[in-house]
Amino acid sequence: MGEGLGMNRRLAGLATAALLALTGCSGGTDAPPTQLQLLTAARASAGRIAGKVRGAETAAARPPLTRAALDTVEVPVLEVTVERRGDWAFLFRTLERTDARPGRIEQWSTEDSNVTLTLRGGVLIATRGLGGDLLSSAVQVSDARPGPAGGGEHRQLIRNLDYRETALALSCELVDLGPETIEIVERRHATRHLQQRCEGGGGRVVNDYWADPRAGILWQSRQWAGPHLGYFRLRRLVK
Repeated sequence: MGEGLGMNRRLAGLATAALLALTGCSGGTDAPPTQLQLLTAARASAGRIAGKVRGAETAAARPPLTRAALDTVEVPVLEVTVERRGDWAFLFRTLERTDARPGRIEQWSTEDSNVTLTLRGGVLIATRGLGGDLLSSAVQVSDARPGPAGGGEHRQLIRNLDYRETALALSCELVDLGPETIEIVERRHATRHLQQRCEGGGGRVVNDYWADPRAGILWQSRQWAGPHLGYFRLRRLVK
């Protein structure tokens, strides 16, 4: 466990170094380079999304993003918004691997590595560092297309605020709402809109996924992370 954590921190450091190196290559403008803006915003947002930063003086505005500027960023960037809190952060991919089960595993971390999200095939399966975290999640995915592969049971293990664990079993159906073109910072993506409708745990959960099967990417999603965290909105800014 300690070795894996150390590796994740080193990878996060490499992502930061890559951004700083790219920043050094940019110049000739009065405005800070996009790489530096992303890194500065990521640092400021890391504590806020974890609920550790208080006061208006610590709030950071999202840097103005353009596609031309994002095209100069050479590390994958995921924008995460916690709807209930109104908080957001830029996360960098610090781990990518496959195992015996379908779906590529990706771990995304804040610049300080204090907050992480783990996805399998684009589906949120774990969070760390947010309080009331999603410890694990089991859902059917496929190597053929990102997002859920079908309906059935969606099991989640939640860490309560008293550090006890609660298991939730959601009964879900997957609905294909058809092709939909979305736009993320001046770039349009042809996707299929998948909607996962679940019942269980005393309520109803609706997750939305905008999948690009050809690229093997979920460009955008809105996913429930459990009763304490609520819904996350995820946008892939840089592939």
